[in-house]
Amino acid sequence: MQHNSNALIVVAKRPAPGQTKTRLSPPLTPEQASALYECFLQDTLDQMRKVDETQRLIAYLPQDEQDYFRRLAPDFELILQNGHDLGGRLDNALTDSLLNGYERAVIMDSDSPTLPPAFLSQAFATLSNGADVVLGPCEDGGYYLIGIKKPAPRLLREVQMSTATVTADTLAIAKEEGLSVILLPTWYDVDDGTSLIRLMKELDGLDSQVAIHTRRFLEQNSIWQFLFREA
Repeated sequence: MQHNSNALIVVAKRPAPGQTKTRLSPPLTPEQASALYECFLQDTLDQMRKVDETQRLIAYLPQDEQDYFRRLAPDFELILQNGHDLGGRLDNALTDSLLNGYERAVIMDSDSPTLPPAFLSQAFATLSNGADVVLGPCEDGGYYLIGIKKPAPRLLREVQMSTATVTADTLAIAKEEGLSVILLPTWYDVDDGTSLIRLMKELDGLDSQVAIHTRRFLEQNSIWQFLFREA
């Protein structure tokens, strides 16, 4: 039986060359892109561990990769993603958490290795303080996080995911449903070469303990020089 009131869920896939972070290849090789995504995921799990009084869960794919995620994060609960598309899988993960007794459920991506953990804590505080929905918008029009405290399937199932209007469309449906929404600070996903360069520049100005897995991979594989050579 769960004891926390908050469920913090990350959506994740088992890293595999040619199947994860494909927009990073090129400039990276498929193997590099996959390995980098695994670092993103590890850093995301570290972010989640800094949020107090939450049950941390990984909503994973593919179906037969439970052992991989159990080794990666033995302190996390594992749930299989269930649904025909991303919106359905997000809705199922959130709704199932609420039906299992959590008062608040937040689901996030694993593509933002420098996302401040304070944003995650703020998401739960926002829901606790009266908001029906909390959204963490991305600069590309999507979002890195959505949280609810009662099922809201339209917000997820009636929005075309992976478009530049995801946040705007979600807000429009929330208004139709009479749901109050609070927006967290805007952040960014690392999906392509341009955002990877942005990440590397950002890391130069951050504490060395931020995104340690990503930072180590980029340094050990001389990714700066690799990108420069490709350019």
